[in-house]
Amino acid sequence: MGVTRRNFVKFAIGGVAGLHLTPLPYKLMDDIAIWTQNWPWVPVPPEGEFLSVKSVCGLCPGGCGIQVRKVDERAVKIEGRTDYPVNPGGICPSGMGGLQLLYDRDLRHTGPMKRVGPRGSGDFMEITWDEAIKTVAERIASLRKNAKTEALVSVDGNSKGSTLSLMIERLTKAAGSPNYVRMPSLEDTYEMGNLLMMGNNGPMAYDLENSDYVLSFGSGLLEGWGGPGRIMNAWAVLREKASKGGATVVQIESRASNTASKSDKWIAARPGTDAALALGIAHVIIRDNLYDQQFVSNYTSGFEKFKTMVLGQYSPEKIVDITGVGKEAIKAMADGFARAKAPVAIYGKGKGTLNGSLFEFMSVQALNALKGNINKPGGIIISDPLPLATLPAISPDGVAERGILTPRFDQAGTNKYPFAVSLINNLIDVINHSDKSPVDTLLVFSANPAFTLPDSGEVNRALKKIPFIVSFSPFRDETSFMADLVLPDHSYLEKTDDIVRPNGLQYQLYGLTRPVVKPVYNTRSAGDTIINIAKAVDTKTASSFPWKDYESVLKIRAKGLFDSGGGLVRYKGAEPAWKWKTASDGPDYKSFGDMWKKIKTDGLWYRKLMPSAIDSGIFKTASNRFEFFISQLELAVKDYPTAAPGGNRLKELGITVEGDAAFMPHYEGNHHHDEQLPLTMAPYEMVNLASGWAPSPPFAYKTIFDDQLLGSDSFAIINPGTASEFRIKQGDYIIIQSKACAVKARASLSHGAMPGVVYMPLGFGHTAYDEFIREKGVNPNLLIPPGKDPLSGHPVWWTTPVKIMKG
Repeated sequence: MGVTRRNFVKFAIGGVAGLHLTPLPYKLMDDIAIWTQNWPWVPVPPEGEFLSVKSVCGLCPGGCGIQVRKVDERAVKIEGRTDYPVNPGGICPSGMGGLQLLYDRDLRHTGPMKRVGPRGSGDFMEITWDEAIKTVAERIASLRKNAKTEALVSVDGNSKGSTLSLMIERLTKAAGSPNYVRMPSLEDTYEMGNLLMMGNNGPMAYDLENSDYVLSFGSGLLEGWGGPGRIMNAWAVLREKASKGGATVVQIESRASNTASKSDKWIAARPGTDAALALGIAHVIIRDNLYDQQFVSNYTSGFEKFKTMVLGQYSPEKIVDITGVGKEAIKAMADGFARAKAPVAIYGKGKGTLNGSLFEFMSVQALNALKGNINKPGGIIISDPLPLATLPAISPDGVAERGILTPRFDQAGTNKYPFAVSLINNLIDVINHSDKSPVDTLLVFSANPAFTLPDSGEVNRALKKIPFIVSFSPFRDETSFMADLVLPDHSYLEKTDDIVRPNGLQYQLYGLTRPVVKPVYNTRSAGDTIINIAKAVDTKTASSFPWKDYESVLKIRAKGLFDSGGGLVRYKGAEPAWKWKTASDGPDYKSFGDMWKKIKTDGLWYRKLMPSAIDSGIFKTASNRFEFFISQLELAVKDYPTAAPGGNRLKELGITVEGDAAFMPHYEGNHHHDEQLPLTMAPYEMVNLASGWAPSPPFAYKTIFDDQLLGSDSFAIINPGTASEFRIKQGDYIIIQSKACAVKARASLSHGAMPGVVYMPLGFGHTAYDEFIREKGVNPNLLIPPGKDPLSGHPVWWTTPVKIMKG
């Protein structure tokens, strides 16, 4: 079999099956040789000693183990580690190309920078670290002196619970601001939904490796979902079981994605109707008495109300009209799911990083409860957070105490958004609807909101109104181009940092990156920079940061792992970590010093899968049960006054249904229908194209097909029937228009696209970075207008009304 571009992607993510391939596959050698002749730089490794250094990838929350090959002091290759439990042997294309993100000076900020050109121009002059830290510290000190500390806002794109996130939040609060804001993520949807239904917002995972029936609601398992290395390994396990008749994967998705094409069954449901389909499946399960009656009776609350609603409102006949999925298909999914021994219904569209719809997630979660497969093999796993040590509380002075008590700009946690913790989309709205920005100083860490948030035009308008912006990005991204000052972080290959439980992992694991090379440019660890800034503000702010450096903080938190007892710091691979255990392993270290030394070397502390029993108190709702009828939501409606006399509290929360159904998982309906915008734009993600904060390695662009990107033109996928209505042919230029704006792309006709839907890839359309990434295609986020998910208040990503015309 030849190594085609398609096979390269397949092999790159297929290391889990023992396949190893260089990042320069032979088929692409000629193309790359020609391409690299145009590079402004050509890396030539020096002669020297060959070394191999173990670390952990930090490009996404997946936390894959990596091994970096070096010649002398230059890194020359990254590959997956076979001695790491998350991703035995496999890494994704972005991980393989990470060296470009390390060495390419056109992608990175090479030192602290001060803006000298217009915002967005990328024109900077390099300054010293002392000047940069002094400038930020004086800005914060001025806000404290003038009792305006709430005007300091931090935006954080790091994984929740990581030590760096805690330090960012700590600096914000120690200075006196409540406005620590996180970038939206699927984790937000999981936490809010599980808090409402289970009273528990602890880490949640899907035990895919032990499942025998996976019902996937749009999860791009082969598009980089969750931790790509781990999911590829899980896919291999599922496929091996399937070959023996022991596992089934059903993909519910409107487009024939890689995952849909390679699953056992593809169900094409209309975009935005997953909640209705999940409840239609629940209807059949309940109607035919296929649910786990013992679990429902002993461990759930509100089932009778849920049963009445589902049987009355979500019959297969009604669901057909809503979703376009046939009655027989609905019945087959219900039967397959209910009769399986270890089924799991999973949720999270695309790569599983962007937030979803809260009621949609809760509708899917209701299926898992009906089967009773919670903290059982192959189901959903709810577990305790990692036992990391807690940092001492800050000791705010009077100025900080006053500021912390001021209302948050984003309204998270207020009567309007009672269950939200952070709403950056609301922050953008508040800035744009104010005559003067309430934000004076914005600190941005590991995030690129100017590119990744919906309605990018409005985001940029808000950024332009903020007087002073500081970016800590190592990359020359769109948001850093809007900054007045850049204090660049190291890349993940140059620093020590933690990864607290990789995304979606069902067992406890603590990962630690290590510097595999000396810093290539004049950058610093963001953790160290935060400590230096705090110490330079004033003595009171400095008192909340008593540590000499960031590694000291990491070590203090890791002491909690040792104090908890047990755990392993070496993975031998004889028994996968996802195999269920009845007793803990380890420890395989002698002391905390020994444990920390081994973690720094191998980047690992973990406990094999051993979840809490279902009756051990994992349900922490008012009823101490899983709640189909959500008591916290009912209280939020009854106990809080309406914003205006005689107002409708449900509508204020964004809920359109009435009666008991409002307090249960339900389908909110399609309220975005517009005769002037008759089509739906649905963004999609690809494993070989980065769509989040970090850029794609330029090498990855050589794996993108010509019907996805050709020259500088990206393509929108359209069904041939839809295209013919507008007299559009393959390759035609088209205009795609929404309420937010209009963009130009080219048409790619495919029978794998649902009629009436326009599919656009996330990750193209950058206006920053180097010449190989900049101005390639269009960014679908430009088309997505401001919208709020009912109850959660989070952005709405996945369905945007549009119209198309020939361009």
